[in-house]
Amino acid sequence: MQIAIFGKYFKNERFAEIQQLFDCLAKKKIDILVYEKYLEEGKKSGIKVSSSAKTFTNYKDFSTQKVDYVIGIGGDGTMLMCLEFIRENAIPVIGINTGRLGFLASVPANEATHMIDELEKSHFSIDSRTVLQLESDKPELFGGIKYALNDFVIHKKNSSSMITIHTFVNGVFLNSYWSDGLIVSTPTGSTGYNLSCGGPILYPTSASLVITPIAPHNLNVRPIIISDSNVISFETEGRSSSYLATLDSRSESIQNEVQLAIRKADFKFNLIRLSNENYLQTLREKLMWGYDNRNFRNS
Repeated sequence: MQIAIFGKYFKNERFAEIQQLFDCLAKKKIDILVYEKYLEEGKKSGIKVSSSAKTFTNYKDFSTQKVDYVIGIGGDGTMLMCLEFIRENAIPVIGINTGRLGFLASVPANEATHMIDELEKSHFSIDSRTVLQLESDKPELFGGIKYALNDFVIHKKNSSSMITIHTFVNGVFLNSYWSDGLIVSTPTGSTGYNLSCGGPILYPTSASLVITPIAPHNLNVRPIIISDSNVISFETEGRSSSYLATLDSRSESIQNEVQLAIRKADFKFNLIRLSNENYLQTLREKLMWGYDNRNFRNS
């Protein structure tokens, strides 16, 4: 078995848990492939790693390796970045949560060794999540990394004025959104930016996308859910000659005349769920449904 480990940056306050993870992998003689920058930061902090550990820095390095599982160490942003290395290889991913919310990175840091035991025993299930793919007449956009797990967003920039986003579904006109921007979200991303802008939560296996306007001028304009088999294209105009577009956490300034379309990618992001967790439980806990935090004063 070979496990790849990715982290954006090393957190010293999590030193003990991360060292315990590497010690567990070494004890079980599991081969590891570690993101080079993360490994360098860890070693500077005193982390001890097996001398046989290999490193990767980019997608090409990663794709030449035989990897069984990927472990993301961080928060949900770290899990999103794992997609940049995995892409169509669709290697199952599990996240150790050293961040905050942890919808995707769901394993507490102090349970990392238990997680390795569960992986060895195959005591887990796979949630196959929809991935968005950007198509454009400018293939160099986003450095050629044209995928998103959460959402694709168009947003105004450099001006307080709204922009107009003419939106089409399979070439058929849907609406002209006069707003601060527009979100196209997957079920995975529906609990993120989409939710904060009034969009609905989509169940992970719903095979749907949601189009949600950001602060629309017309209050009767509402989010719409469509099948993820559709292709959504855009024409944008405004006082500025350009706007911002994002794929998950990556953003780029794009000229109005550039043609953009979003569709479902031909592969999935395979998220590992251990046997003691499920999506509905995570939803209740992270959104604190049913939790009453009112303070009652004794009379």
